[in-house]
Amino acid sequence: MKKLIGTLAFLVAGLIIDSQVGSKWSVFTIIMLVIGFVLLIKGADFFVDGSSSVARQFKIPGLIIGMTIVAMGTSLPELSVSVTSSIAGHNQLAVSNVVGSNIFNLMVVLGASALFSVLAVQDAVIKIDLPFSIIAAAVLAVMSFTIGKVNRVCGIILLAMFAFFIGMMLKRAMTARKTAAEEAEEKEVDEDIRIFPIWQSLVYIAGGIACIKFGGDFVVNSSVTIARSLGVTETLIGLTIVACGTSLPELATSIVAARKNELDMAVGNVVGSNIFNILAILGVAAVITPVAITFENTIDTLVLIAFSIIVWLFCFKSKAVKKPAGIAMIAMYAVYLVYICVR
Repeated sequence: MKKLIGTLAFLVAGLIIDSQVGSKWSVFTIIMLVIGFVLLIKGADFFVDGSSSVARQFKIPGLIIGMTIVAMGTSLPELSVSVTSSIAGHNQLAVSNVVGSNIFNLMVVLGASALFSVLAVQDAVIKIDLPFSIIAAAVLAVMSFTIGKVNRVCGIILLAMFAFFIGMMLKRAMTARKTAAEEAEEKEVDEDIRIFPIWQSLVYIAGGIACIKFGGDFVVNSSVTIARSLGVTETLIGLTIVACGTSLPELATSIVAARKNELDMAVGNVVGSNIFNILAILGVAAVITPVAITFENTIDTLVLIAFSIIVWLFCFKSKAVKKPAGIAMIAMYAVYLVYICVR
Protein backbone atom coordinates (compact mmCIF):
# COMPACT_ATOMS: atom_id res chain seq x y z
CA MET A 1 0.00 0.00 0.00
CA LYS A 2 2.91 2.36 0.77
CA LYS A 3 4.26 1.71 -2.74
CA LEU A 4 0.89 2.64 -4.27
CA ILE A 5 0.70 5.85 -2.23
CA GLY A 6 4.24 6.74 -3.31
CA THR A 7 3.39 6.07 -6.96
CA LEU A 8 0.22 8.20 -6.76
CA ALA A 9 2.29 10.98 -5.17
CA PHE A 10 4.64 10.65 -8.16
CA LEU A 11 1.59 11.00 -10.42
CA VAL A 12 0.45 14.20 -8.66
CA ALA A 13 3.97 15.62 -8.93
CA GLY A 14 3.94 14.83 -12.64
CA LEU A 15 0.60 16.59 -13.12
CA ILE A 16 1.92 19.68 -11.34
CA ILE A 17 5.09 19.73 -13.46
CA ASP A 18 3.08 19.16 -16.63
CA SER A 19 0.72 22.04 -15.84
CA GLN A 20 3.66 24.37 -15.22
CA VAL A 21 5.82 23.65 -18.28
CA GLY A 22 3.06 23.20 -20.88
CA SER A 23 4.23 21.84 -24.22
CA LYS A 24 7.63 23.59 -24.44
CA TRP A 25 10.59 21.43 -25.31
CA SER A 26 12.84 21.41 -22.27
CA VAL A 27 14.48 19.17 -19.72
CA PHE A 28 11.04 18.87 -18.11
CA THR A 29 9.82 17.06 -21.23
CA ILE A 30 12.39 14.36 -20.56
CA ILE A 31 11.36 14.29 -16.90
CA MET A 32 7.71 13.85 -17.89
CA LEU A 33 8.70 11.06 -20.28
CA VAL A 34 10.53 9.23 -17.48
CA ILE A 35 7.67 9.82 -15.04
CA GLY A 36 5.24 8.46 -17.64
CA PHE A 37 7.17 5.22 -18.10
CA VAL A 38 7.52 4.75 -14.33
CA LEU A 39 3.77 5.27 -13.85
CA LEU A 40 2.98 2.82 -16.66
CA ILE A 41 5.18 0.11 -15.17
CA LYS A 42 4.13 0.59 -11.54
CA GLY A 43 0.48 1.13 -12.48
CA ALA A 44 0.46 -2.12 -14.45
CA ASP A 45 2.06 -3.86 -11.48
CA PHE A 46 -0.64 -2.68 -9.07
CA PHE A 47 -3.41 -3.30 -11.62
CA VAL A 48 -2.35 -6.93 -12.21
CA ASP A 49 -1.89 -7.62 -8.48
CA GLY A 50 -5.32 -6.17 -7.62
CA SER A 51 -7.06 -7.94 -10.50
CA SER A 52 -5.36 -11.27 -9.68
CA SER A 53 -6.42 -10.96 -6.04
CA VAL A 54 -10.05 -10.29 -7.03
CA ALA A 55 -9.98 -13.23 -9.45
CA ARG A 56 -8.69 -15.59 -6.74
CA GLN A 57 -11.17 -14.45 -4.08
CA PHE A 58 -14.23 -14.64 -6.32
CA LYS A 59 -12.96 -17.77 -8.11
CA ILE A 60 -13.11 -16.06 -11.50
CA PRO A 61 -10.76 -17.35 -14.23
CA GLY A 62 -7.87 -15.01 -15.00
CA LEU A 63 -8.87 -15.07 -18.69
CA ILE A 64 -12.29 -13.60 -17.89
CA ILE A 65 -10.76 -10.89 -15.66
CA GLY A 66 -8.27 -10.10 -18.43
CA MET A 67 -10.95 -9.83 -21.10
CA THR A 68 -13.24 -7.59 -19.03
CA ILE A 69 -11.84 -5.51 -16.13
CA VAL A 70 -8.22 -5.41 -17.34
CA ALA A 71 -9.14 -4.95 -21.01
CA MET A 72 -11.53 -2.07 -20.29
CA GLY A 73 -9.12 -0.43 -17.87
CA THR A 74 -6.21 -0.48 -20.30
CA SER A 75 -8.42 0.86 -23.11
CA LEU A 76 -9.06 4.14 -21.27
CA PRO A 77 -6.74 6.15 -23.57
CA GLU A 78 -8.55 4.96 -26.72
CA LEU A 79 -11.92 5.64 -25.08
CA SER A 80 -10.83 9.12 -23.99
CA VAL A 81 -9.46 10.07 -27.42
CA SER A 82 -12.46 8.78 -29.39
CA VAL A 83 -15.26 10.05 -27.12
CA THR A 84 -13.66 13.47 -26.56
CA SER A 85 -13.19 13.98 -30.30
CA SER A 86 -16.78 12.83 -30.96
CA ILE A 87 -18.20 15.32 -28.47
CA ALA A 88 -16.14 18.05 -30.17
CA GLY A 89 -17.37 16.88 -33.57
CA HIS A 90 -13.86 16.05 -34.80
CA ASN A 91 -13.81 12.26 -34.79
CA GLN A 92 -12.32 11.66 -38.25
CA LEU A 93 -9.35 9.91 -36.65
CA ALA A 94 -11.46 7.69 -34.36
CA VAL A 95 -11.21 4.67 -36.68
CA SER A 96 -7.47 5.21 -37.17
CA ASN A 97 -6.99 5.36 -33.41
CA VAL A 98 -8.95 2.16 -32.78
CA VAL A 99 -7.67 0.08 -35.70
CA GLY A 100 -4.07 1.25 -35.26
CA SER A 101 -4.18 0.45 -31.54
CA ASN A 102 -5.69 -2.97 -32.23
CA ILE A 103 -2.92 -3.87 -34.67
CA PHE A 104 -0.30 -2.73 -32.14
CA ASN A 105 -2.03 -4.71 -29.36
CA LEU A 106 -2.18 -7.88 -31.41
CA MET A 107 1.28 -7.88 -32.95
CA VAL A 108 3.49 -5.97 -30.50
CA VAL A 109 1.80 -6.38 -27.12
CA LEU A 110 1.13 -10.10 -27.59
CA GLY A 111 4.44 -10.60 -29.40
CA ALA A 112 6.48 -8.80 -26.73
CA SER A 113 4.71 -10.71 -23.93
CA ALA A 114 5.65 -13.99 -25.66
CA LEU A 115 9.32 -13.00 -25.40
CA PHE A 116 9.07 -13.17 -21.60
CA SER A 117 7.07 -16.38 -21.32
CA VAL A 118 5.31 -18.91 -23.52
CA LEU A 119 1.68 -17.75 -23.61
CA ALA A 120 -0.53 -20.81 -23.36
CA VAL A 121 -3.83 -20.15 -25.14
CA GLN A 122 -7.02 -21.78 -23.92
CA ASP A 123 -9.39 -23.58 -26.29
CA ALA A 124 -12.08 -20.95 -25.57
CA VAL A 125 -9.79 -18.22 -26.90
CA ILE A 126 -9.04 -20.19 -30.08
CA LYS A 127 -12.63 -21.30 -30.71
CA ILE A 128 -14.59 -18.27 -29.45
CA ASP A 129 -12.69 -15.13 -28.47
CA LEU A 130 -10.21 -14.69 -31.33
CA PRO A 131 -12.85 -15.55 -33.96
CA PHE A 132 -15.22 -13.06 -32.30
CA SER A 133 -12.55 -10.32 -32.52
CA ILE A 134 -12.09 -11.17 -36.22
CA ILE A 135 -15.87 -10.95 -36.73
CA ALA A 136 -15.90 -7.52 -35.02
CA ALA A 137 -13.17 -6.28 -37.40
CA ALA A 138 -15.03 -7.83 -40.36
CA VAL A 139 -18.24 -6.00 -39.39
CA LEU A 140 -16.27 -2.74 -39.39
CA ALA A 141 -14.87 -3.62 -42.83
CA VAL A 142 -18.39 -4.29 -44.17
CA MET A 143 -19.54 -0.90 -42.86
CA SER A 144 -16.55 0.67 -44.58
CA PHE A 145 -17.28 -0.96 -47.95
CA THR A 146 -21.05 -0.44 -47.89
CA ILE A 147 -21.72 3.02 -46.41
CA GLY A 148 -18.23 4.46 -45.84
CA LYS A 149 -18.87 5.46 -42.24
CA VAL A 150 -20.06 4.26 -38.85
CA ASN A 151 -23.39 6.05 -38.40
CA ARG A 152 -25.62 5.96 -35.34
CA VAL A 153 -27.43 2.80 -36.46
CA CYS A 154 -24.07 1.09 -36.97
CA GLY A 155 -22.98 2.37 -33.56
CA ILE A 156 -26.04 0.76 -31.95
CA ILE A 157 -25.25 -2.51 -33.76
CA LEU A 158 -21.67 -2.43 -32.43
CA LEU A 159 -22.89 -1.72 -28.88
CA ALA A 160 -25.41 -4.58 -29.14
CA MET A 161 -22.58 -6.92 -30.17
CA PHE A 162 -20.55 -5.68 -27.19
CA ALA A 163 -23.48 -6.34 -24.83
CA PHE A 164 -23.69 -9.87 -26.26
CA PHE A 165 -19.94 -10.32 -25.67
CA ILE A 166 -20.23 -9.17 -22.03
CA GLY A 167 -23.18 -11.51 -21.50
CA MET A 168 -21.12 -14.35 -22.96
CA MET A 169 -18.25 -13.53 -20.58
CA LEU A 170 -20.58 -13.50 -17.55
CA LYS A 171 -22.07 -16.85 -18.56
CA ARG A 172 -18.62 -18.38 -18.96
CA ALA A 173 -17.57 -16.97 -15.59
CA MET A 174 -20.56 -18.59 -13.89
CA THR A 175 -20.06 -21.97 -15.59
CA ALA A 176 -16.31 -22.00 -14.91
CA ARG A 177 -16.60 -20.89 -11.27
CA LYS A 178 -16.20 -24.31 -9.70
CA THR A 179 -13.30 -25.33 -11.93
CA ALA A 180 -11.64 -21.96 -11.44
CA ALA A 181 -11.90 -22.36 -7.67
CA GLU A 182 -9.99 -25.64 -7.76
CA GLU A 183 -7.35 -24.22 -10.12
CA ALA A 184 -6.99 -21.09 -7.99
CA GLU A 185 -6.36 -23.15 -4.86
CA GLU A 186 -3.64 -25.14 -6.62
CA LYS A 187 -2.09 -21.99 -8.02
CA GLU A 188 -2.03 -20.33 -4.61
CA VAL A 189 -0.08 -23.26 -3.20
CA ASP A 190 2.30 -23.57 -6.14
CA GLU A 191 2.93 -19.89 -6.86
CA ASP A 192 2.14 -18.22 -3.54
CA ILE A 193 -0.18 -15.64 -5.12
CA ARG A 194 -0.77 -12.76 -2.70
CA ILE A 195 -4.40 -12.27 -1.69
CA PHE A 196 -5.36 -8.78 -0.51
CA PRO A 197 -8.54 -7.68 1.29
CA ILE A 198 -11.27 -6.67 -1.17
CA TRP A 199 -10.94 -2.96 -0.35
CA GLN A 200 -7.19 -3.06 -0.92
CA SER A 201 -7.59 -4.97 -4.19
CA LEU A 202 -10.05 -2.34 -5.43
CA VAL A 203 -7.68 0.45 -4.39
CA TYR A 204 -4.88 -1.29 -6.29
CA ILE A 205 -7.08 -1.62 -9.39
CA ALA A 206 -8.29 2.00 -9.26
CA GLY A 207 -4.84 3.36 -8.45
CA GLY A 208 -3.28 1.20 -11.15
CA ILE A 209 -5.77 2.47 -13.75
CA ALA A 210 -5.03 6.09 -12.75
CA CYS A 211 -1.28 5.56 -13.02
CA ILE A 212 -1.63 3.75 -16.35
CA LYS A 213 -3.92 6.41 -17.80
CA PHE A 214 -1.82 9.42 -16.84
CA GLY A 215 1.45 7.59 -17.43
CA GLY A 216 0.32 6.91 -21.00
CA ASP A 217 -0.68 10.57 -21.41
CA PHE A 218 2.70 11.78 -20.16
CA VAL A 219 4.59 9.45 -22.51
CA VAL A 220 2.48 10.38 -25.55
CA ASN A 221 2.53 14.13 -24.89
CA SER A 222 6.27 14.18 -24.21
CA SER A 223 6.99 12.07 -27.28
CA VAL A 224 4.86 14.34 -29.48
CA THR A 225 6.67 17.42 -28.13
CA ILE A 226 10.08 15.87 -28.83
CA ALA A 227 8.98 14.69 -32.30
CA ARG A 228 7.70 18.14 -33.25
CA SER A 229 10.94 19.73 -32.09
CA LEU A 230 12.78 17.37 -34.43
CA GLY A 231 10.57 18.33 -37.38
CA VAL A 232 8.47 15.16 -37.59
CA THR A 233 5.15 15.75 -39.39
CA GLU A 234 1.78 15.71 -37.62
CA THR A 235 0.54 12.86 -39.84
CA LEU A 236 3.50 10.66 -38.98
CA ILE A 237 3.13 11.52 -35.29
CA GLY A 238 -0.54 10.48 -35.40
CA LEU A 239 0.13 7.21 -37.20
CA THR A 240 3.02 6.19 -34.96
CA ILE A 241 3.37 7.88 -31.57
CA VAL A 242 -0.32 8.46 -30.83
CA ALA A 243 -1.52 5.07 -32.14
CA CYS A 244 1.22 3.20 -30.29
CA GLY A 245 1.05 5.49 -27.27
CA THR A 246 -2.62 4.78 -26.57
CA SER A 247 -1.70 1.08 -26.48
CA LEU A 248 1.08 1.51 -23.90
CA PRO A 249 -1.30 0.48 -21.05
CA GLU A 250 -1.99 -2.85 -22.79
CA LEU A 251 1.73 -3.32 -23.43
CA ALA A 252 2.75 -2.61 -19.83
CA THR A 253 -0.07 -4.66 -18.33
CA SER A 254 0.39 -7.71 -20.56
CA ILE A 255 4.17 -7.81 -20.10
CA VAL A 256 3.80 -7.49 -16.32
CA ALA A 257 1.10 -10.19 -16.34
CA ALA A 258 3.35 -12.49 -18.39
CA ARG A 259 6.28 -11.93 -16.03
CA LYS A 260 4.02 -12.68 -13.04
CA ASN A 261 2.93 -15.89 -14.80
CA GLU A 262 -0.64 -14.56 -15.20
CA LEU A 263 -0.61 -15.83 -18.78
CA ASP A 264 -4.40 -15.99 -19.23
CA MET A 265 -4.64 -12.37 -18.14
CA ALA A 266 -1.93 -11.33 -20.60
CA VAL A 267 -3.75 -12.97 -23.54
CA GLY A 268 -7.20 -11.92 -22.34
CA ASN A 269 -6.08 -8.30 -22.02
CA VAL A 270 -5.11 -8.11 -25.69
CA VAL A 271 -8.11 -9.95 -27.15
CA GLY A 272 -10.57 -8.23 -24.82
CA SER A 273 -9.10 -4.78 -25.54
CA ASN A 274 -9.39 -5.31 -29.28
CA ILE A 275 -13.04 -6.32 -28.98
CA PHE A 276 -13.75 -3.43 -26.58
CA ASN A 277 -12.04 -0.91 -28.88
CA ILE A 278 -14.10 -1.75 -31.96
CA LEU A 279 -17.48 -2.55 -30.43
CA ALA A 280 -17.68 -0.27 -27.38
CA ILE A 281 -15.43 2.68 -28.21
CA LEU A 282 -16.42 3.05 -31.87
CA GLY A 283 -20.02 2.27 -30.91
CA VAL A 284 -20.17 5.06 -28.32
CA ALA A 285 -18.31 7.50 -30.58
CA ALA A 286 -20.69 6.79 -33.50
CA VAL A 287 -23.81 7.21 -31.36
CA ILE A 288 -22.53 10.67 -30.36
CA THR A 289 -21.45 11.68 -33.89
CA PRO A 290 -21.21 9.50 -37.05
CA VAL A 291 -17.61 8.39 -37.63
CA ALA A 292 -16.09 8.84 -41.08
CA ILE A 293 -14.06 5.98 -42.59
CA THR A 294 -11.28 6.84 -45.03
CA PHE A 295 -9.77 4.60 -47.70
CA GLU A 296 -6.67 4.22 -45.52
CA ASN A 297 -8.91 3.10 -42.62
CA THR A 298 -10.35 0.38 -44.85
CA ILE A 299 -6.88 -0.88 -45.80
CA ASP A 300 -5.81 -0.86 -42.14
CA THR A 301 -8.95 -2.78 -41.12
CA LEU A 302 -8.15 -5.44 -43.73
CA VAL A 303 -4.58 -5.58 -42.38
CA LEU A 304 -6.02 -6.05 -38.87
CA ILE A 305 -8.17 -8.95 -40.11
CA ALA A 306 -5.18 -10.55 -41.86
CA PHE A 307 -2.96 -10.20 -38.79
CA SER A 308 -5.74 -11.59 -36.57
CA ILE A 309 -6.03 -14.67 -38.77
CA ILE A 310 -2.25 -15.16 -38.68
CA VAL A 311 -2.22 -14.96 -34.86
CA TRP A 312 -5.19 -17.34 -34.73
CA LEU A 313 -3.24 -19.81 -36.88
CA PHE A 314 -0.23 -19.52 -34.54
CA CYS A 315 -2.51 -20.28 -31.58
CA PHE A 316 -4.42 -23.05 -33.37
CA LYS A 317 -1.21 -24.83 -34.36
CA SER A 318 0.57 -24.94 -30.99
CA LYS A 319 -2.11 -23.87 -28.46
CA ALA A 320 0.32 -21.14 -27.41
CA VAL A 321 2.15 -18.02 -28.56
CA LYS A 322 5.83 -18.93 -28.34
CA LYS A 323 8.97 -16.81 -28.62
CA PRO A 324 9.56 -17.47 -32.37
CA ALA A 325 5.94 -16.50 -33.10
CA GLY A 326 6.37 -13.38 -30.94
CA ILE A 327 9.47 -12.34 -32.90
CA ALA A 328 7.64 -12.95 -36.20
CA MET A 329 4.67 -10.85 -35.03
CA ILE A 330 6.88 -7.92 -34.04
CA ALA A 331 8.72 -8.18 -37.38
CA MET A 332 5.40 -8.10 -39.29
CA TYR A 333 4.36 -5.02 -37.35
CA ALA A 334 7.68 -3.36 -38.24
CA VAL A 335 6.93 -3.96 -41.94
CA TYR A 336 3.44 -2.49 -41.47
CA LEU A 337 4.94 0.51 -39.66
CA VAL A 338 7.25 1.17 -42.62
CA TYR A 339 4.23 0.94 -44.93
CA ILE A 340 2.14 3.53 -43.03
CA CYS A 341 5.13 5.87 -42.85
CA VAL A 342 5.70 5.88 -46.61
CA ARG A 343 2.14 5.65 -47.97
